Amino acid sequence: MENFTGHRDPLPPLARSAHIAHAKYALAHLPGSLVDFDASRMAVVFYCVGILDLLGALQEETTELERGSWRNWIWEQYLGGRYGTGFRPGPFMAGTSVNSGYDSPHIIMTYAALLSLAMLRDDYSRLNRQGLLRFVGSCQNRDGSFSNTPNGGGDYDLRNLYSAFCICCMLGDWSSIDVERAISFIASCRTYEGGYGQLPSCEAQSGTTFLAIACLRLAPPGPRPGPRLTPQEQARSEHWLIHSQDASGGFRGRTGKLPDVCYCFWGGAALRILGAHEKINAYAFTQFIAACQFPFGGVGKAPGQPSDPYHTYFALAAAALYTPRLEASVRAYGQWDSITSANLNPLLNATEETVKWAWRHMRVEDSGRRR
Repeated sequence: MENFTGHRDPLPPLARSAHIAHAKYALAHLPGSLVDFDASRMAVVFYCVGILDLLGALQEETTELERGSWRNWIWEQYLGGRYGTGFRPGPFMAGTSVNSGYDSPHIIMTYAALLSLAMLRDDYSRLNRQGLLRFVGSCQNRDGSFSNTPNGGGDYDLRNLYSAFCICCMLGDWSSIDVERAISFIASCRTYEGGYGQLPSCEAQSGTTFLAIACLRLAPPGPRPGPRLTPQEQARSEHWLIHSQDASGGFRGRTGKLPDVCYCFWGGAALRILGAHEKINAYAFTQFIAACQFPFGGVGKAPGQPSDPYHTYFALAAAALYTPRLEASVRAYGQWDSITSANLNPLLNATEETVKWAWRHMRVEDSGRRR
């Protein structure tokens, strides 16, 4: 597929100021259109703070008072109990810091909270690292999968497994989970197309394919030398992902579906991890993202659709991965260069500076020296 890396036509302007305002508003006042997100407010915080981080706006467009209030709100969701310590989705269930059994920590929200704290440059002085490891281990099931709450509670699928792997990676400690059993579960989700479903026997999706490929790359070395994917498996995954790009430049989440801006990240990031990112049309890819910008700030799922923090974050994260491949004259028009400096880490889904902060301050072996 032609990648148009040398295309000279400028991109539509990046509505940077409007996107910043969209993120800050959602942090302060959850819009009525996002009432369904009330049960997962921690994810909204991750998307909004992530938007500001990607745009390089956290220091220059927010105050220390604002950043401190966001950090404190995140820590107010920190719970301890018999299964260890982690973060709940928000304060909608209870106002206690002790796990009552009804408002237990949630593994996806714990991943979101930890990375949000790294974006906000928290020092993790309140983090119980051994308790966090115990919580992650308590979410693993016998088949190697992970539930989103301890002891088999809630849903179990690749989203939870990815969150567990990211947390262990940030802590630098994999001792609380059975990595090889988790890898076997990932393999059971692989489809004939080369993609991965959310669970065994499910249809392949770009989102879950990203999760699987990222986990295989994040995992520590296994008992056998070499990569977790065979060359044949990688080639089939690349083929399926590459052909998920629509003629518009956007990516489809599933075969035969319409493109959606969030899948630009899921599919694009998976190809970046596989080293196959030069095989897609990067110019059309970024044009599609630009066309999904909402006139009043934020990015919608498709051109003409209303915006929300979820699609805005993943659109900008996808642009951070692929806009640098375009000529400077194309990027510079309308501030697209402000995203290229983000230098996104596709494995953990955060800027490289944020990932380095997390590694520097969260590692289990370093915590003793800081306390």
